[in-house]
Amino acid sequence: MKKLGRKWTEKLEFGAFTIPVLLCIITIFYIPFAMTIRYSLMKWNGISKNPTFIGLDNFKQIFSGDTNFTNAALFTIKYAILYIVIVNVLAILLALVLDMKLRSTTWLRTAFFIPYILSLVIVGFIWKFIFMQGFESLGDSTGWAIFDLSWLGEPGLAFVSILAVSIWQSIGFYLVIYIAGLQSVPEDLKEAATVDGAGPIRKFFSITLPLLAPSITISVFMALTNSIKVFDVILSLTGGGPGGTTYSIAYDIYRDTFQNNLYGYGTAKALILFVAVLIITVIQLAFFKSKEVEA
Repeated sequence: MKKLGRKWTEKLEFGAFTIPVLLCIITIFYIPFAMTIRYSLMKWNGISKNPTFIGLDNFKQIFSGDTNFTNAALFTIKYAILYIVIVNVLAILLALVLDMKLRSTTWLRTAFFIPYILSLVIVGFIWKFIFMQGFESLGDSTGWAIFDLSWLGEPGLAFVSILAVSIWQSIGFYLVIYIAGLQSVPEDLKEAATVDGAGPIRKFFSITLPLLAPSITISVFMALTNSIKVFDVILSLTGGGPGGTTYSIAYDIYRDTFQNNLYGYGTAKALILFVAVLIITVIQLAFFKSKEVEA
């Protein structure tokens, strides 16, 4: 009887702690997700009480004749590839430098991480001021032509500006992950490689990089999901301009849903983005997990 009473007590305690969490998850995630699926099959302006059911017409329109969505998808793919490669390469190189026994290591780590604390919206407005007024002042004082370029007014330069600001803001996050990974690499393996005559480059590619695979998996996963969902830096830095050339998929969804009042159409695009992110991240995690090795 005492054992039965103890089991029921444990079950009640377990339920008391887990049921509220499950209810919150269902309310915050699963119910809105189910509503998104429902509204993606509707023609709705977000105001009327009776949305019109149109089946898969929203999806047919997206894949057949929506050039804005196609251009936004191409922009997002190009941005995601460059962002993932550049931010991870730079973070690894900086982590190798900051993992050395330098006097200024702590200060440098802090300096690189501080921008990540700031919101990308705030960072975007700060850099918008720098590009529009700061560069103008620097151009007048130095005479360098690079400061006279229209960094937010030309499509190619606007793309570079968005990419550079995003990397500058977030590189500290990936830097921390790679520094933690470097500190977990056994020193005896490095010493054995040195005794065998391996140089710094050979040690990096043969020992350090393979053992950094778990950190690379996490960093690429985070960079992939963040880059595909890029929105806030575009909103604050370029507003989708010039001429709509810097629309990402997330920004295109925002524009259709909240500016054009096409809520049904916007939720259909959001559902497509969700499925795309899910498929890509599952493939990415499976691929990188297969490449991981243990020390």
